[in-house]
Amino acid sequence: MKILLIDDHPLFREGVALLLKPLVPDLQTLEAGSCEEAFELLARRGGADLVLIDLGLPGLSGLEGLARLRRDHPEVPVVVMSSADDKDTVLAALDAGAMGFIPKSSTSQVMLGALRLILARGIYLPPSAFLGGRAPPPPSPVPAAPVPAAASPAPVERRPADLGLTPRQADVLHLLLQGKPAKLIGRQLNLSLSTVKAHTSAVLRALNVTTRTQAVLAAGRLGLRFDVPAPAQEAAAEASDSCIASSKR
Repeated sequence: MKILLIDDHPLFREGVALLLKPLVPDLQTLEAGSCEEAFELLARRGGADLVLIDLGLPGLSGLEGLARLRRDHPEVPVVVMSSADDKDTVLAALDAGAMGFIPKSSTSQVMLGALRLILARGIYLPPSAFLGGRAPPPPSPVPAAPVPAAASPAPVERRPADLGLTPRQADVLHLLLQGKPAKLIGRQLNLSLSTVKAHTSAVLRALNVTTRTQAVLAAGRLGLRFDVPAPAQEAAAEASDSCIASSKR
């Protein structure tokens, strides 16, 4: 896995790189001090599997860089790491296509847990992202230590199946949360555009939302986690989806 860190503070980049190192085997981290440097790096090194970007950058701002990343590299999920974590800033990042937001004011334990959650195909958002709802507790580091009897129970993780979604609908939802357009989702999952649109409508209804930004907020509030489907499960899901799509014609 290759992760690109975009931040103008070298010490912060080095610290995050050290945090990331034990999370995934054979992890490669790339570092850039600006959006311009990051795009040059992506052109030279052939893309990345995940981008972590700050918002307060010299030259092209983080939000502008995020929008360009979504336009030029829609296949790459982007997570914001910023010292500004007010509600408007978080929502602006989500509207620009971010799939998660980690405040720099977080403790190393919370930041590590958030990165684990994101790398495990989860969604992490700060409490400031939620309007009048219950904010999700910070993710616990993995592996977790034994919980003392007096400690509060760990939050229950929810899976897309708990919302009544099929495995392929869950795949569509996960890519939708990353800000990927319907055509790219269709190419990546080998689905027709009409099937992608049908699944998108189904997942938005399941979350009781109408936009991608609302879906990210809902997924974060629910603590939604996504499984990586096995090849056999993918084949079965595709066959099932084909039958569903055919019945709707």
